[in-house]
Amino acid sequence: MRIQEALALIEDYAPLSLQAGFDNSGLICGDPDRELTSALLCLDVTEDVVEEAVREGHNLIVSHHPLVFSGLKHLTPATYVERCLIAAVRHDIAIYAAHTNMDSVANGVSGRTADKLGLYCREILQPEGDPGFPAGFGLVGDLQAPEETMAFLRRVKETFHCGVVRHTAPCAAAVRRIAVCGGAGASFLPQAVAKGADVYISADFKYHDFFLAENRIVIADIGHYESEQFTKELFYEILTKKLTNFAVRFSTINTNPIKYL
Repeated sequence: MRIQEALALIEDYAPLSLQAGFDNSGLICGDPDRELTSALLCLDVTEDVVEEAVREGHNLIVSHHPLVFSGLKHLTPATYVERCLIAAVRHDIAIYAAHTNMDSVANGVSGRTADKLGLYCREILQPEGDPGFPAGFGLVGDLQAPEETMAFLRRVKETFHCGVVRHTAPCAAAVRRIAVCGGAGASFLPQAVAKGADVYISADFKYHDFFLAENRIVIADIGHYESEQFTKELFYEILTKKLTNFAVRFSTINTNPIKYL
């Protein structure tokens, strides 16, 4: 099987046409016509991840975040991005990213977050593109039953293995309607409020963003990595559902650059 055949499965699930204008999803480096041996799945491509691929004999790395966002003017060992590319090319490893296209598809990054919380009756938080193809950023849905606010936030912390959850004060004793958005979702807070969410779970809120809750909604910032960590599960399911003759492995490297004390 060629590398391109495996990548086509991901793109059938999350078409590249859904990616945002700033993004660089797709094949970052490598020969798509090369025979695929095995794939390594990760959230971010780092030097440790590339070394892991070399050590374990993988010739495809599938990541959520693109290693390269904008054009490179040179290829030297000056930055980790360039060092990763040099090592990947040297060892004939293809690097592929499915970023905002995987964020946008209804059963993508936010869909997996909603799965972990058991949300049902879901709708897209910020619809984008063709109305005939349900896509957009974030989801909002309901819990099976109301949960005490702080107990729910503790469940969120445990479920997503958070070092900390930054949140606003509870607005009510219990919550039921929950909005989620993987990654940096602060800009979609007004949509979460408009759709009647009791809690909005996302990441990368700035200090002044928290004031915008205005006692209408609980903002729960669980961290960027934490909100997207289960994207690797999506890649695994997409690739293994139809392909059984090659190995797919999760990277053992924790690429979260943020540590908590």
